[in-house]
Amino acid sequence: MFSPEILSLASEVLDAARRKGCHLATAESCTGGLIIAALTEIAGASDVVDRGFVTYTNRAKREALRVPGELLRTHGAVSEACARAMATGALKASAASLALSVTGIAGPGGGSDDKPVGLVHMACAARDGALLHEKHLFDDVGRDKVREATVIAGLRLFMQAMG
Repeated sequence: MFSPEILSLASEVLDAARRKGCHLATAESCTGGLIIAALTEIAGASDVVDRGFVTYTNRAKREALRVPGELLRTHGAVSEACARAMATGALKASAASLALSVTGIAGPGGGSDDKPVGLVHMACAARDGALLHEKHLFDDVGRDKVREATVIAGLRLFMQAMG
């Protein structure tokens, strides 16, 4: 189901979370839950994985993660502001100590000059107030490849957040 690279990264994330005493949550849009699925593909993940939110629509982002409607109207769902709000919202709505969010345009279609296919924003929020953000331009390489690259980058951001 997942590539060896993704499974290896997922194992590293889980091991790091155990060492740090962290519990993890995700808030996923363009990946549709693939990051939390990669983590829970590893036996024993339940000791550090708290939950995953799949918030594909703006309504879901508002209801489940409390992303402000005004933020979505002003910046759009695929933006740094939205990724930060999703991560913060997932942290507040869970028992996790770290929450990762991803929002982007996997394609095909749906992109624009300002927000092309392959654009992904992700953020990782921590209980201590730390908040990391990354912007990726994976190009229009096909939906599956954009989503796979997003999963890899998201797992790496989890690792970065855990130091």
